[in-house]
Parts: sequence; C-alpha cells; structure tokens
Amino acid sequence: MESLWVVKLKFHTSRYTMKKILLGLCAIGVAGYSVGAAAAGNGPMHKQERHLNQTLRPIIHHLGLTGDPLEGRTVPDIDSPEAQLGMELFFSKSLGGDRDSACVTCHHPLLGGGDRLSLPIGVESDAPDLLGQGRTNADAENHAGFPPVPRNAPTTFNTIAWDQFQFHDGRLESLDPQKGANGAAGGIRTPNSPLGVADPLAGGNLIQAQARFPITSREEMKGFKHNFYNDQQIREFLSARLGGYDGPEVLDENDDDATDRDPLPETDHWVTKFRKLFKDKARTPLKDIITEQRVSMLIGEYERSQAFANTPWKSYVKGDNWAISADAKRGAILFFTSSEQGGANCSSCHSGDFFTDESFHNLAMPQVGEGKGNGDGSHDFGRERETGLEQDKFAFRTPSLVNVEVTGPWSHAGAYDSLEAVIKHHSNAAHAIDSFDESQLLVENVTNLGKMRTNTLEALGADNFALETLNLSDMQVGFLVEFLKSLTDPCVTDSDCLAQWMPANDDDLNGDQLTAVDKNGDLL
Repeated sequence: MESLWVVKLKFHTSRYTMKKILLGLCAIGVAGYSVGAAAAGNGPMHKQERHLNQTLRPIIHHLGLTGDPLEGRTVPDIDSPEAQLGMELFFSKSLGGDRDSACVTCHHPLLGGGDRLSLPIGVESDAPDLLGQGRTNADAENHAGFPPVPRNAPTTFNTIAWDQFQFHDGRLESLDPQKGANGAAGGIRTPNSPLGVADPLAGGNLIQAQARFPITSREEMKGFKHNFYNDQQIREFLSARLGGYDGPEVLDENDDDATDRDPLPETDHWVTKFRKLFKDKARTPLKDIITEQRVSMLIGEYERSQAFANTPWKSYVKGDNWAISADAKRGAILFFTSSEQGGANCSSCHSGDFFTDESFHNLAMPQVGEGKGNGDGSHDFGRERETGLEQDKFAFRTPSLVNVEVTGPWSHAGAYDSLEAVIKHHSNAAHAIDSFDESQLLVENVTNLGKMRTNTLEALGADNFALETLNLSDMQVGFLVEFLKSLTDPCVTDSDCLAQWMPANDDDLNGDQLTAVDKNGDLL
C-alpha cells in the first residue's frame, strides 16, 4: 500500500499533472508569506500552512528523519584542553613549510569553514593573513594562471558527521564504515596506502586522518621548496620544528641539511602545553612529546568540535510547525519528492539527516582551474583517480547540505556562487554549462577556461552522467533555496557565537598565529 504522502502528491502518473499540483500548493502566498501571520491564524494562510504540514510530515516519517545529523555522536567540547590546543595549531603558520600558511588559511570559521574562494590560495600568497576575496598569489603565472590548489576547500563544519570518506574524491576512506563512528571502527585507507589497505598511521578517526594531509600538499601548506621531503618526513619535520628538536635526516637537492631549515626562535610554549596536556614526565624526550600523531589528533579534535546542526529544520522535524516558513516547506516537499512524482529528486543523493549518501556522482559541474591534471593536463577525473574504474570518471563526493547557505562557492571546483545557480545546474545541466557566467568565479587570474570547458563537456556526455533534465521553474528554485536556508545553524552566521572557535592573541612568541583580515585590512 502506498504511503499517505505518496497518495497526497501523486494523484496521476504524469509529471505534467504533478507539477500542476505542486504549483497549486505553492501559488497562494508566494510573495512575502509570513510565518507570524500563519501562527496568528489569519484565515486561508493558516489553512494552507496546515495543508503543507499534513503533506510534509508523512514524508519525514516515511524517510525516518530525526532532523539531527549528530544524534548518537560524542562531540568534543571546544573548551576541552585537546580542542583548545588543536585550535592553536590550526591557526599557526608554524605548520606551513614556509610559515606562510596554516590550516585556517583555507578553513576559517567566519568563512563558512572554508575560504569563500572558488579555488584556494594556500602557499606563496601576496598577503598571508588576508583571507577570502582579494587573496592573491603572485606566483600564479607558474601554475597556468590559476591558484595552485586544484579543488575547492570543503567546509570543516560538521566533519564529525562523516562516516565513510574525506576529500572530494574519497581518497581517504573508512574500510569498515559504521554509522556514528566517524571512521573510528576498522582501518582507514589514506593516500599513503593502496586502495583498500589500511594506513597504520591514519589515526583514530577520519578527521585525524584528514588533518595529516594538508601539510603534505605543496600547494596548500608544504610549499614548493620542500619537495625533498616525502609525506611522513614533512610531518616529522614540522613536529620537530614545533618541539625544537632534530627532525628527519633528509638532504635536499643541494645537499643542504633539511633539519637546519627555518628553526622557530621560541618553542618552549609548545613543549610546555603538550607536556601538560599529555602528562609527560620531565625526562620524556622532546621527540616523544610533540609528535605528528599528537599534532593531527589535536587538530582533528578541534575540527570535530565544529558541530553546528541546531537548525530550524531540526526544530521542525522535532515537532515545531512554525520553525520554518511556508516556502521552505514547499521546497522540502519538492526536495524529498521523486521526479516521477513531479518533485526535484534531490534526496536521491542528499539523503538522511546529514543530507548526503556519502557516495560519488558525475554531475558535470563546471571544471575551473587545472584540476588534478588528468587527460591533457586540464582535466579532473575525480573518483576515477582512486579506483581506476570508468564508472567513477568525473564523479565527486555528495556534499552535505547542512549549513550549505554559508559554505559557498559550491562544487568540487567552486564554480557556482549562488544556491540558485547550483539548483539550476541540477535542473538542466546542459543549459547551465552552455550559459555559464564566468564572472561569478571567486578566483584570481582565471585563464584558459575554454580548455577547462572540454573537461566539463566530456563529463556531461559520459555514460555515468547522473542528472535528469527537470527544467524547474524560477518559483520552484526559490522554494528549494528557502528550504536549504532552513538547514543553517544560526551560530554559523553569528560572529560572536563563532568566536569560541578562534584563539585569542596570547603567547605565540613566533608571530605565526594567523589573525585573518579581509581585502580592506579589517579583522574578520
């Protein structure tokens, strides 16, 4: 027997009929509808609000949604000693190979846990503390006119809710994914181990494992002058730098001793904090106090503390009928309804309370920049780079939509700068690609877009291209945007609330703490 919500929405099998029904639900009060007026019981608006609730609540029940992607997870307290020390490390350029970038360079809390750029500028920035729009890289000409980081910076918000993969291509994955474990059960495969094989140094969860890799990327933090270090050597070198002890014995191409490079003038504050937190004895060697495993664990705990999921949508799912607007409810109905029934079919990939299936799909999102240099050097084959499977070519991980309002620009290459544009791409990818507006790109020194377009068109024509052509109306797009905005935790738009996740200026005697400013020189 069909569920109540299907019966209410279906009526007839034709998409044309279903669209007429959905538009009928949406027609009244589309301009300027006020939840307050509905709550006051003002006539027909109040009736329509009840009708929307009667349609949407059975959908929620049928899908088993709780509204809380963090349910059952133990979130580190930002005030815990681990998260506090992790925060200091996250903001410290001492972990950048050339001391000109930090983890926060691409993942600032006030920038949605990202950097608000299509493609990040990590090392060699003209102004290392300038984040977001206006950040430039004078050396971009050596990277085909693009910033060196090949993909958009994913948000660090709610990383604790991922159970299977990290990175756009899933090159870091749990080999025994279990709901709520954040990758802590079983082994974790990383780029330092073959596909399907656990990395013994990955750490205790996906986020610690992820935290070990930005410092190994020459574009993000390692720098182009440190290529003589392999991944593990650069981790150990940077830990030794923090602790003021001799690092790995590696010789560069000029036979210079790498361990003598750029020592920090002051390391006692790091040693003291590590020693106190881990209760190390006075005679414990420095190399056992500040280790790359401890550094990554602490940064991971800071990231995992960035848990923001107290959204209006959660309140609605929990029973508050007035937590979201009527237009957001209309958008939710479209979002969770299949295309066969006249909906937008969004939840076929953006499923569950975290709004992701943690899988990979080819959506032919416009390629910006050189990507990972596949094909003729201007392609990015996505998941296929890891698995070698043709069916994974051009496929990228489904992002979560919790707090999506603040995590743009969107897609693996940051091609779109508005939620409306992203939705329209999902609605008609061919048209969106053909009419793509390059001016929306938040990236400096963009060139060779025609060459990058080749990659996009190949993805669009591939057998695994996953999107239907829905041709949603502007009204329907607007409803979906309103629904997506209901997935925003108010804290992520409140600088006072987010201040808890930013360190005060205290005892960084090396001057390496990144205190972010905008293009006008004002503090973020």
